[in-house]
Amino acid sequence: MTEADEFSRILLEESKRFLELADECDDPSGATAYLHAALMLSFCALEAYINAVADDMLAGSALTLHERAILSESEVRFEDGEFKITKTLRMVRLEDRIHLLHFKFAQAKIDKQSPWWSAFKASIDLRNQLTHSKGAPAIGRNDVERAIAAVIEALSIIFRAVFKTDFPPALRGLQSKMDFR
Repeated sequence: MTEADEFSRILLEESKRFLELADECDDPSGATAYLHAALMLSFCALEAYINAVADDMLAGSALTLHERAILSESEVRFEDGEFKITKTLRMVRLEDRIHLLHFKFAQAKIDKQSPWWSAFKASIDLRNQLTHSKGAPAIGRNDVERAIAAVIEALSIIFRAVFKTDFPPALRGLQSKMDFR
């Protein structure tokens, strides 16, 4: 397990632990803070895992130039008669990177009608409401639970597509290995 993989795992475990702490908290403002932390860390974990998977695939897979650019979030330019990947950052939506990984390695598109995809998209919207808030978004415990479950399911689907194996942390569901207070 690489350092990036371990850090991704820790972020996911922290997210699940903050959800547990929200349940244990008697103070409503404290519970809300734990829910916010749980939601944000679940997406930090997702992005960290996707970056680690992308790095693994960039190191050894037969990817096209444009696939490499998307996974590395780099710009492609035409220079001196050829296309080249530059060091210039080109942000790519998380969903697009997930779609690419799934399509490339499972040879199938993600079923956008599946329940997990709907939950995943709703979770992204929830995260965006908190990250780019224009007011105080109402984020409940069930919303955060569904978001973490959707992140775990997204990672499970990517792991099955890319590595042909289950996503190990999925076996624990929403139960954290951590017990900090």
